[in-house]
Amino acid sequence: MLPVAPDLDTLASERARLWEFARRSVHPTGGFAWLDDTGQPVLDRPVEAWVTCRMTHVAALEVLGGNGDARRELDHGVAALRTTLYDAEHGGWFAAVDVATGQPTVPEKRCYEHAFVLLAAASATAAGHPDGEALLADAVGVFEDRFWREDEGMAAESWDRAWTTLEDYRGANANMHTVEALLAVHDVTGEAVWLQRAERIVRRVVHEVARPAEWRLPEHFTSAWVAAPDYNRDSPADPFRPYGVTIGHLLEWSRLALHVRSAHLVRGQDAPQWLLEDAEGLFDAAVRDGWHVDGEDGFVYTVDFDGTPVVRTRLHWVLAEGIAAAWALGAATGEQGYLDWYAVWWDQAERRFIDRVDGSWRHELDEHHQPSTTVWTGKPDVYHAYQAALLPALRPAGSFAGSFLGPAS
Repeated sequence: MLPVAPDLDTLASERARLWEFARRSVHPTGGFAWLDDTGQPVLDRPVEAWVTCRMTHVAALEVLGGNGDARRELDHGVAALRTTLYDAEHGGWFAAVDVATGQPTVPEKRCYEHAFVLLAAASATAAGHPDGEALLADAVGVFEDRFWREDEGMAAESWDRAWTTLEDYRGANANMHTVEALLAVHDVTGEAVWLQRAERIVRRVVHEVARPAEWRLPEHFTSAWVAAPDYNRDSPADPFRPYGVTIGHLLEWSRLALHVRSAHLVRGQDAPQWLLEDAEGLFDAAVRDGWHVDGEDGFVYTVDFDGTPVVRTRLHWVLAEGIAAAWALGAATGEQGYLDWYAVWWDQAERRFIDRVDGSWRHELDEHHQPSTTVWTGKPDVYHAYQAALLPALRPAGSFAGSFLGPAS
């Protein structure tokens, strides 16, 4: 017998539980701190932009959902992006800052973090933050000047601090989060260019690269967008640039393709048929290559390009993205099979990942479901789990924040 999926009241309770855990991360020097396994902030660790941006985004969603108390955390996050993490000398945002000196601890200016600045700024704007529009304008300016490559229809990866040298590498991960951010910017501004750019990225990465490769998407490319399949073969468990095919990203790209589709449909526009077809293909491949494939329960982290498991660690965010993709496909197609997966994976979350003692979700387990730190330590992030618990409560839109807004004119 299949498990029963959580109802909307249960999902609301889960979001509230996650938020109460996450809000402990407010750092007294600015931004949001990394949280350990028990939810205590690690105050001597650098403040990282991606953590701060994701927390700011979640705070904005809390405000949009009616939690006025979350404006304190939203204010704190926006202020950090205006000051603590902002490079006043060269522009753009530092990836991480030493809390004692205020100096950057990562020399590069990376698209990954800048995509999350865009997302946080768009969500803050949607939530009515008084500095949201100014932050969004700054983030859009940096993105257009430094990262967007109109001739490629893709975003570049990283620069040195002074914006003089561009890295000879292109990554699918940074572009995936760029899609998420551009959809939010589109929902907030109503400007068609952001949806067009998001769709161009999805077309190139998913339709032109993943589809012909049996949906086994390479993550790493040269500056000419030639796949580099051996990249990080000697460092397969890298948290941001792992070797091989990342199962959770197949699920995330699947959901994002559906968000692009929704962004068209809610405005009365025709959506390309391939967006739905490719979302289904990615989802099926993630199940085929990732779910229970090593004889143990759960999703593996990565597989080789023939589908052989590489890193068998179970990560919470992979399961959360599976839950969200299953819900989105069920809603888009009306097919019960996707909703069955949705229920199965929520059951997996409850049995393996949701921590009723110390809070949040356990971020990493080994293949035998014992605590592990191969990829991550602590519980720095509720963004994936929070969004998985929010999506079924929202009306269709291009982005989470956009679901709370009417279509922009």
